[in-house]
Amino acid sequence: MTLPGYLRDPAEIYRASWALARAETDLTAIPGDLAALALRLVHASGDPSVVADLRASEGAVAAGMAALEAGAPVFCDSEMVAHGVIRARLPAANAVICKLNHESVPARAERLATTRSAAAVDLWGGALRGALVAIGNAPTALFRLLERLEDRAPRPALIIAMPVGFVGAAESKQAVIDGDHGIPYIALAGRRGGSALAAAAVNALVAQDGS
Repeated sequence: MTLPGYLRDPAEIYRASWALARAETDLTAIPGDLAALALRLVHASGDPSVVADLRASEGAVAAGMAALEAGAPVFCDSEMVAHGVIRARLPAANAVICKLNHESVPARAERLATTRSAAAVDLWGGALRGALVAIGNAPTALFRLLERLEDRAPRPALIIAMPVGFVGAAESKQAVIDGDHGIPYIALAGRRGGSALAAAAVNALVAQDGS
């Protein structure tokens, strides 16, 4: 088998990748303040069609950027989301927190008859106030967050709602989109999503040049 020629230079790969993402993505229906974030989702997924599912409340990008600048932590539903956030770019050495592996989570999940991801949300506590939430894996975590908000839990500055899957993913995200929580959100409607996309959305808030 003869392998095709391929780019090896890292800088050229990076440049070409972003050039293709921009050239192949139709952003005409995307508000200007969401364009850079939409492109980062395209770049992370390799799929320009993902922008058709992007939903956001008015001012969501500005709310997320302001929260990060003020030092807000980023709460993640999975370690993959947490590890995908580029910490070196965070403007205030922001904490990136995932409680999934906390020692109390398995027993809490069993007691509540739910997933570990949902049980971990309860451990976010008062630090949730003014924070960013990035959910890219577990619909149950997003549902649990919404339940807590209905019970008057502290309100985050922004919800990034991008869990992936066939069971509960579309429904949990639609509950954010259709809800009246009054909290800014960025969501990916439907089944698509994932940890890489949730992390990419966080990264886009501190790299608004679309790179």
